[in-house]
Amino acid sequence: MSPRRPPGPPVRALPGLLRKLAVDRLAMMRDAADLSDAVLVSMGPKKLYVFNRPDYAKHVLADNAANYHKGIGLVESRKVLGDGLLTSEGELWRAQRRNVQPAFKPGRIAAQAGAVAEEAGRLVEHLRRGAGRGPVDLLQEVTGLTLGVLGRTLMDTSLSGHDGIAHAFEAVQDQAMFDMVSQGLVPSWLPLATQRRFRRARRELTATVDALVSDRAARMTAGDGATDAFARMIIAARAHPDPATGRRLLQEELVTLLLAGHETTASTLGWTLLLLARHPHVRDTVREEARSVLTEGRLPEAEDLHRLTYTTQVVQEAMRLYPPVWILPRVAQGPDEVGGYEVKAGADVLVCPYTLHRHPDLWDDPERFDPGRFDPSRVANRPRYAYIPFGAGPRFCVGSNLGMMEAVFVTALVTRDLDLTVRPGHQGIAEPMMSLRMRGGLPMTVRPADRLPAPRAAAAGAGAA
Repeated sequence: MSPRRPPGPPVRALPGLLRKLAVDRLAMMRDAADLSDAVLVSMGPKKLYVFNRPDYAKHVLADNAANYHKGIGLVESRKVLGDGLLTSEGELWRAQRRNVQPAFKPGRIAAQAGAVAEEAGRLVEHLRRGAGRGPVDLLQEVTGLTLGVLGRTLMDTSLSGHDGIAHAFEAVQDQAMFDMVSQGLVPSWLPLATQRRFRRARRELTATVDALVSDRAARMTAGDGATDAFARMIIAARAHPDPATGRRLLQEELVTLLLAGHETTASTLGWTLLLLARHPHVRDTVREEARSVLTEGRLPEAEDLHRLTYTTQVVQEAMRLYPPVWILPRVAQGPDEVGGYEVKAGADVLVCPYTLHRHPDLWDDPERFDPGRFDPSRVANRPRYAYIPFGAGPRFCVGSNLGMMEAVFVTALVTRDLDLTVRPGHQGIAEPMMSLRMRGGLPMTVRPADRLPAPRAAAAGAGAA
C-alpha cells in the first residue's frame, strides 16, 4: 500500500494558521494537533509536516534519526550558535558529543551535587534576606542560579561577572524567531530594532566567550585539571589540524553550552514555582517531603535525589505541561514514510512535545496539574515517547541528569523554607522561543514559610494548570 498524504487544514483556515506562526506558535501547534496526529501545511513550495503520536516521534527522532537534521528555528539560530552541539550534524556532531559526554557521566554529575546544593542554598538565603521588600522576579533569580551552577559544574569557572549573558541570549532568540517567520528574507544589516539588539548581543557574547576561554586556558596551562566540559572543548580545539577552525568551533561550542546549560533549567524552575504557587496543597506536600528528607535545614546531597520522590514528580509534571524544549524541528534529508504517511525530501518536520504531552488519548484530563501521573504505578502503562521533555534518540539532551538534579534540589529548598506568592494579575503566559519562556518574567512576593501541621497524604491532583 502506497503511503498517504497527511491531511491539511481547510483552505479557509490556512491564512489564520500561518499568521499564528508569527504571533502565536503554540496556538498554531494546538490547531494542528486538533486537526489530526499527522498534518501537512503547505506554504507555497515549502512543506511542513507536524506529527503528534509517540510512534511517529520515535520514528523521526530515533528509528530513522539519520534522515532528519536540525530544522526550522535552529537553522536560523546558527548565526550565533554556528556549529555547536545543538546545530551541528554528522561526524562533527558525533565528535563533539563524544568529547563532552564524559563530563556528564552519572558519577561525575553525582559528585557535583554539593556545588548544585550550595548554589541553591545561596539563592534561598538571598531571597530570604529580601523578604517583605516587594515583588522580585523569580525567573531572573533562577536564571542567575542556573548560570552559577553551569559555571561551577561544567566549566570550573565563575560566571558571576557575566550577568549580561542571559539578556544577550534573549536577543539571540528573538532574532532566530524573526528569521524563522520571515524565512530569512530580511537582510541582517537593516536597522530594525530586533536586528540591532541581535548584533549588539552577538558582540557581547563574543567578548564574553573570548574572556572565558582566555582565563580557562591559562589555568589549564598552569596544570589545572581537565575533566569538565569546557576544558575538554579547549583540548579538542588545540588538537584541531586547522587552528583557526579549532578556535571558531570552540567559540561556537561554548556559546551553545552557555545557552543550553542554563536556559532550559531556568524555564523549568520558573514554571514549577508558578504551578506550586497556584496549587498550595501540592506545595505543602513538597514542603513536607523536603522537611522530612532535608532535616534540620541541611542542604541536599546526591543520595537525597532518590528520596525526594514527590518533588521529582512535581518537576516532571511541570515539564509535561511546559516542556522547556517545546518543539523539535527537523528537515528530511531524503523521502520517508512515517506511520503510513509520505514525507518529501527537503520537507520540514515538527515533533511538538507541548502538544504530545497534552494529547487526550495519552493523558487523562491533560490540562490538569497532577504530579501523581509520574508515580511509578501510573508511568508503567504509558508509551515511552508520550513524554519527551529532553528530546529522544541520539540527540537526547546530554545534560538531562544535571538539569533534573538542579530543578529538584532548588524546588525542594525554596519550598521548604519560603512562601512564594504570584503578584496579582500575573498570568504566566508561555512564550515559545528556542525554549518555552515565561512572558514578562515571574513577579513574586517572598516570605519565610511557616511550620506545617502534621503530615498528610500526598496530593493526588491539582486542578487546571
